[in-house]
Amino acid sequence: MSNITPIQQIKTAMTHGDFSAAISVFKNAEDSVKSESDKQEMLYLAAVSFRQLKQFEEAERCANTLLKLNEQHSRAYQELGYLYSAVQKIRDAAKAFYEATRRNPALLSAWRALIPLYKQLDNHQAWVIAQQQVDYLQSLPKQILGARDLFYEGQIQLADQVCRQFLQANKHHVEGMLLLSEIAVQLKVYSEAEFLLESSFKLHPTHISTGMEYLKLLAKMGKFQATKDIANQLLTVQSDNPNILTAKATAMVGLGELDDAVELYVKLIDDDSRPNLWLLLGHAYKAQGNIVDAVKAYQKAYKMQPDFGDAYWSLANTKTYRFDETEIQKMSALTEDSSVAVNDRVHLMFALGKALEDRQDYESSFFSYSQGNQLKQAQLQYDPVFIERQVESQIQHVNQSLFDKVKNSGVNVGESAQDPIFIVGLPRSGSTLLEQILASHSQVDGTMELHNILGLVARLRNQKTTYPSLLNELDLKYFQRFGQQYLKETQVYRGSAPLFIDKMPNNFVHIGLIKLILPNAKVIDARRQPMACCFSGFKQLFGEGQEFSYSLENIGRYYKAYTKLMTHWDQVLPNFVLRVQHEDVINDLDGQVKRILDFCGLPFEQQCIDFHQTQRVIKTPSSEQVRQPIYRSGMQQWKNFESSLTPLKRIVADLNE
Repeated sequence: MSNITPIQQIKTAMTHGDFSAAISVFKNAEDSVKSESDKQEMLYLAAVSFRQLKQFEEAERCANTLLKLNEQHSRAYQELGYLYSAVQKIRDAAKAFYEATRRNPALLSAWRALIPLYKQLDNHQAWVIAQQQVDYLQSLPKQILGARDLFYEGQIQLADQVCRQFLQANKHHVEGMLLLSEIAVQLKVYSEAEFLLESSFKLHPTHISTGMEYLKLLAKMGKFQATKDIANQLLTVQSDNPNILTAKATAMVGLGELDDAVELYVKLIDDDSRPNLWLLLGHAYKAQGNIVDAVKAYQKAYKMQPDFGDAYWSLANTKTYRFDETEIQKMSALTEDSSVAVNDRVHLMFALGKALEDRQDYESSFFSYSQGNQLKQAQLQYDPVFIERQVESQIQHVNQSLFDKVKNSGVNVGESAQDPIFIVGLPRSGSTLLEQILASHSQVDGTMELHNILGLVARLRNQKTTYPSLLNELDLKYFQRFGQQYLKETQVYRGSAPLFIDKMPNNFVHIGLIKLILPNAKVIDARRQPMACCFSGFKQLFGEGQEFSYSLENIGRYYKAYTKLMTHWDQVLPNFVLRVQHEDVINDLDGQVKRILDFCGLPFEQQCIDFHQTQRVIKTPSSEQVRQPIYRSGMQQWKNFESSLTPLKRIVADLNE
């Protein structure tokens, strides 16, 4: 018996209906359990047992204690739903079951429980939605329903295993392929997800759920023309589907078709004034440079949904908006409200940090930024070792020996076109300013942060030999093919200028690959003083990626890894990369602009100096800043927080940039 854990004893007792025995084991073991996951499981089992014994106060205590440990625990909310139903707290029960389904949309029992509650509350629309979800979940094969439950509960690998076993016996099953693609997206294996969704969509072109997942993935990968094309195809099946129309409008923003996108968003809002539509309309206005209407749209979004964190953050992220006292008080109260969803609280904390910084309340501002970063980091579980291993692998495999082999091969390796100018570095390093300067030139098209190099890397990682060591084994002719494919895939983002910019900052890891496939491309390293760059990243909530930025230690280690790899590229690829120091651009704009243009082989044009007058689509956080003349106020902002930045200062102390 000594080898049987308390959790096993509790489960055995519950299986036999002996809930009193289960509670007895729980009380004896509650204080001795060390594992966080075991604590959560014991509290959940205890909540169920107390409820079965009609000891509702104890059951509620266990469920709420569990939610303090893990506020994403769907079954804890479900237990609260059962508790409140038992004591006829109908509204509280409906809210609890709803929260359970938000966290786990495959929780069939919670959806079933919502139907009679919504009927009692006379909420017809919610009742219909719940019934539709019950019908959908009941229609799924049991294995897929079980795998979906595992997926939403965070057991990704087990869900993947169950789903693949099902597909072995049910090849091309639409729901199985859909779930497997969602798992691939969660694991960031985007190339596999794209293959699954493309294949499934061809087999099942009228399956709207597959089509919607395909749209979301294509947009995430920056394939906006493909997103628009698939949306148009889906609209032939459901011409008035607001989600498809919204996806189309978002793709149009990505393609720079801003007037048409705004018109479509406005039409959608006239039909269905959802807060999220106002947010997206605001983003489109901001991309246009229409900051006045962007602010109005964001404000409309939070007025419609008072805890809509992204609306507040979008206002803060204009960098020019100033919150009033009423807004600050609302945000402060919402950040402390545990009923507000985690993602909303994260957005609110970053927005509040910006609002307090603007008021020069730096201590309170840093506290808010820190709280937001901690919550975000807990969601991501980023490990700084990841980038450090990537850097070491690049240094080991993409080395002088490889480039000597290419040089001595006697053949022209890669695509010889000079079209792309890559701007790499860390986020918040001044890269958007450099992009705006270059995009102001008549011979250069500005585009966006293109995902194409990262997509190529993802495909190479699917090979039997791991990337980047694979680069030493590939037939040299493949590099030209990759370069040509890159140019073909990026054509949709370009205008008629002979050169274009790819501003994906993370491409710094793959400069060796860029040299192999596009040997005549230009690469500019946007560098900023480490404390200023890292702290600016720390207080920025990114829409996607940049997982390293939510901890002072992580962002410091990332910066060091980045500079180490850039030093390697300087050694093995001399003169391939131009380093542009942000502080030098601020202090000597004319000189640095001429230096950049010379590097790119471009004649001087005055509009590059007058970059802030250039009208173009800009979707990065710095969009409003680069529509203004050079300003110095951001250079030393980190010093207002210096006393709180010791962990970062310690890591980057030996860097002298």
